[in-house]
Amino acid sequence: MLSVVPQFGKLPALLACCCLSVIAVVAQEATPTPASTESEEVIRITTELVQTDVMVFDKQGKFVDGLKADQFDLRVDGKPQAITFFERIKAGAVDEDAQLAAARGGAMRREGDKMGAALPLDRGRTVFFFVDDIHLSPDSLARVRKTLLVFIENEMGQNDEAAIISATGQPGFLQQLTGEKIVLRAAVARLMPRSFAVRDLQSPPMTSAHALAIERLDNSVLDFFIEALQRETPQLTRASAEQAVMQRARSILAQTNYFADGTLISLENVVRGCAPLPGRKLVFFISDGFQLDERNGNAKDRLQRITDAAARSGVVIYSVGAQGLTSGTLDATTQGNFDPSGRLTSTDLSELRNSQEPLSVLAADTGGRALLNTNAFEAAVGKALEETSVYYLLAWKPEGAATNAPKFRRIEASVKGKPDLRVIVRRGFFDSPLPERPAAPPKKNNKKESAPAPRPIPMAEKELFGALTSRHPRVSLPTSLTLGYISTSGQGTVLTVSLGVERELLEQLAVSSKGEARVDIAGAVYNDKGDTLSVFRQELSVSPSPAQSNRHSILYNHTLRLTPGLYQVRVAALELKTRRTGSASEWIEIPSLGKGEFSMSSLFVGERTPTTVVPSMDSLAGESVLISVDRRFNKNSFLRFLTFIYNATGGSNSPPDVALQVQMFRDDQPVFTAPLNKLKTAGVADLSRIPYAAELPLTTFPPGRYVLQITALDRIRKATANRRVKFVVE
Repeated sequence: MLSVVPQFGKLPALLACCCLSVIAVVAQEATPTPASTESEEVIRITTELVQTDVMVFDKQGKFVDGLKADQFDLRVDGKPQAITFFERIKAGAVDEDAQLAAARGGAMRREGDKMGAALPLDRGRTVFFFVDDIHLSPDSLARVRKTLLVFIENEMGQNDEAAIISATGQPGFLQQLTGEKIVLRAAVARLMPRSFAVRDLQSPPMTSAHALAIERLDNSVLDFFIEALQRETPQLTRASAEQAVMQRARSILAQTNYFADGTLISLENVVRGCAPLPGRKLVFFISDGFQLDERNGNAKDRLQRITDAAARSGVVIYSVGAQGLTSGTLDATTQGNFDPSGRLTSTDLSELRNSQEPLSVLAADTGGRALLNTNAFEAAVGKALEETSVYYLLAWKPEGAATNAPKFRRIEASVKGKPDLRVIVRRGFFDSPLPERPAAPPKKNNKKESAPAPRPIPMAEKELFGALTSRHPRVSLPTSLTLGYISTSGQGTVLTVSLGVERELLEQLAVSSKGEARVDIAGAVYNDKGDTLSVFRQELSVSPSPAQSNRHSILYNHTLRLTPGLYQVRVAALELKTRRTGSASEWIEIPSLGKGEFSMSSLFVGERTPTTVVPSMDSLAGESVLISVDRRFNKNSFLRFLTFIYNATGGSNSPPDVALQVQMFRDDQPVFTAPLNKLKTAGVADLSRIPYAAELPLTTFPPGRYVLQITALDRIRKATANRRVKFVVE
């Protein structure tokens, strides 16, 4: 039998107990999600078709709409290619996944298909901010932090997800893709100035640009430093001085290459990690720039690997020059060497341009743009989000089989007879996957006594905890998670973690196995530093149950006490016979509820099927409320919700005066706003914890993604509190 937690009892019983144990959680029907382990790549060479995304703009920078396949001239390594698939796509739309699959030669499943993710609203944009804190001055970092906060507050949409990642990993555990603004703000707060400047303590100072010029045998720069050294050390011969200067330049370049490699390897890891995510992803590469030593380093290989990874992962890179607007000329404020002969002038003037070269190359090669020499960072980010929102998808059949050794193929695209149009396309990809970098050899154990052999880990356990720690959700076993906290009189703030697994799929697996489906589940609770606070694991058996054929059921609840702070919960499920895995994660902020501050509990939402009773916004005394785990509701049902109001101000002879407002948002726009409704307190024994439950009919709301927001106003204290929760109408 599917295990079921006792459902939410009558409201009077809740008023008497007012503890989390009476909250039952029952999941609702959800569209089954197909098993999938493949990434949504924008360029794939392992199937019959190769595909790439193309953007076309006019002289005013507006996207040119309405183009057809026969208007494009597509070339690979200079050879014309016949376009076998063409479609205009809106980034982040639900149909984007189906269109990308069709361009790879697969069947296109659109909205409403049985096995598709039938969400009529946009899925939302996926945006990564890669902050190159290895190559950022303190002033630049201050501008970057401001830009990120403006994006979070003003540009980030209701269904968008973003991640803030730095080359050195400063945000730590917070470097995760999320739609929670509080997590992103906390990640921004962890970005601090770092000192990774190339160390050169000799005089006159030698920059990376000078070292590169010396390595390339620029005699004017080389002579300047040789003569300076001979003035300080007259006994040195010209040959000895030249050798010392060359060695000094190589030392500086070794540091330069080390720091550049650190940035590019981190960026490549971020880009490759995007592969499992659906649709097109936008990565902002934010840096002051750095020099590339193509002769001694492997800069070209690094850049091509990132370009190929971006193509395979569906990533477009927009580079942002964090230095802002610079003239590129030397003036009285520029620190440099005393050089009356002007031998360093050319190198100094080209330093900024050369340091921006990797930013320009990565943007151009991945189908993005380099946003350089501007102080309008916020506008530049907004413009990039706007111009990447629509693109054309082109696919073609490759000529012959892929070569044994990966070969970099160059892509060109233009609009026939329209040379005035600006066409942005990825510049290339490798025709076969690149070999993985060799792992670092294990450290030798010099101890004579042998260490005890580690306990062999069963394969099922590896798969389960692999899903639990996965960077992105596993979907072959649909798994839902909901979190909710309340304040109790005896236990303080208690969080309930509720995990649900698709009932219909489990029963199908049970029928196919002629018995029961066995599911192994696990979960972990972390603080914002990534420290593990609680873990749980349970194996459950599921057999077909006609009595529960009309609903999903929760398989597991886990409760724990938490102090105020920011937390993440991860859960995973493994069906032991088919090895299907599912995972989910959520962030939650626990506020300070026990210090007399006006606040609210989590907002719990559920569903009521249609009845002859006319629904109202009044408190639902005497009614039951079933809380949903996956928060997916039928359009013909009623949305029910519950919250608790804490520490409302009341007089010695008068109850608290709290007004509540209910709102629903779609794409950040209010689609329903109820009048202020006074919170009723009649019959409530503990006025420091006042429950409020109500419902809304969903029949007037089109299918899609919504946000429910409840705002409470303490009219005596003049304080407000609000809670929000996302849900889907089907």
